[in-house]
Amino acid sequence: MYLFDPPFEDQDDLRITSYRLKGEAPWLAPDRTVAYGHVLLAAGTMGWSADAVVSRLTELGYGQIERPDGPLPATVDRADALLVNTEGKDDQFRWLGVEARVRLRYVLAAAGRTNQGPAEVARRMAALGYEVPADRPLPETPEPRDIVLIRTDRKGDGKWLDWDDEVPLSLIHTAARELRMKPHEVAGRLTGLGFEPPATPRPEDGPSRPTGVSPSEPLDEDDLLILSQELDGREPWLYPGSYVKVPLPHVLRASLATGRSPADIAARLAELGRFVHENAKVPEAADPADIRLLTAVDRSLQDGVHLEHVLRGASLTGRSPADVAARLTELGYRLPDEVEYPEVRAALRG
Repeated sequence: MYLFDPPFEDQDDLRITSYRLKGEAPWLAPDRTVAYGHVLLAAGTMGWSADAVVSRLTELGYGQIERPDGPLPATVDRADALLVNTEGKDDQFRWLGVEARVRLRYVLAAAGRTNQGPAEVARRMAALGYEVPADRPLPETPEPRDIVLIRTDRKGDGKWLDWDDEVPLSLIHTAARELRMKPHEVAGRLTGLGFEPPATPRPEDGPSRPTGVSPSEPLDEDDLLILSQELDGREPWLYPGSYVKVPLPHVLRASLATGRSPADIAARLAELGRFVHENAKVPEAADPADIRLLTAVDRSLQDGVHLEHVLRGASLTGRSPADVAARLTELGYRLPDEVEYPEVRAALRG
C-alpha cells in the first residue's frame, strides 16, 4: 500500500485501487501482488464480476494479481470476501492466500463470525476457488465455540487442530472446563467436525473427571489410581494438558503403588493426557529415598536448583550434598557447574 494519490480520475478506478474500496488512501501499490481477497471484495462491493475486476486492475498497471487455478466465481457478494479475511473486520484486511489448502481454523473462525454452519462456509470457500477438503464431514449447524474446541495451545499465536490431526484426550477436558460444557458434548462436536476423539465421555461425567471413556479404551483400576493426586483412585485428579506437569514424585509413588516401572507410569499418563516435564529423567526403578529427596528439594524441573536447596535436601535426607547434587542431576534437574558440593553427610533432620 502507499499513501499518495494514484494518477486516476475515474471514480470506479479510484475505488478499485483503494485498500478499503472507498476511493481514498491508502492505495494498492502497483509493484506488489494484489491479493485475491481484494479482488473478491472489489467485486462484491462494486457489483462487478471477479473477471471484470481482474481485467480492469490489469489495464491500470497492476501486473501481479493473485487468483485461483480454476475459473473465477460468476457472482460475488461482499460477505463472501469477508469469509476469507482473517482479521474479521470490515475495514482491516488480511487475506487468505489461495496457494495452499485452507486450514480448518479459518473455516471455523469464519463460520463463527457469520453465524453460519461450518459446512456452508466450506462450500462457499470452495466455490470461490479455495482448496477445502471435499470429503470432510462438517456440521450444518452454527456453533461459535468451534474455534475454541480445536485450540490446543494458547501460547504465542496459538495452535489449533487441523484437518488430519489426532485429538488428545486432554483437549476434551480442557475445552469442557473453559467453555463450561460437558466432556461428552465436546467429544460429540469434535466428532461432528470429522475428528475421532480417543474417548467418549459419558453424559454424566463432569469436566474434571477422567472416567467415562469408550469401551474400546476403558480405564482400569491402575489408571484411576495414577490419575488421582492422592493415589487413591478418587478426586482430585491430575490436571490434563501440557501446562501443569505431573510431579516426578507422583510418578515414583505410583510406580511403588502399582508395581509398574516409572517409565511405564509416565507413558500411560501421557496416553491419558497428563505429562511429566520434558526435562525429567525417569529412573528405571522407584526408590523411596528419591521420593523423600524430591519432596525435600521441592523445586520444579524447569527451575535451577541452587546450593541452599541442595543443603536443605542433604539435611532432610541425611545424604551428603555431593550425593544429593549428583542424584538430582541424574533425575533431570539443573545445577550450577561452578559449585563444589561437600562429600560429608549431613545430620539427619525430621
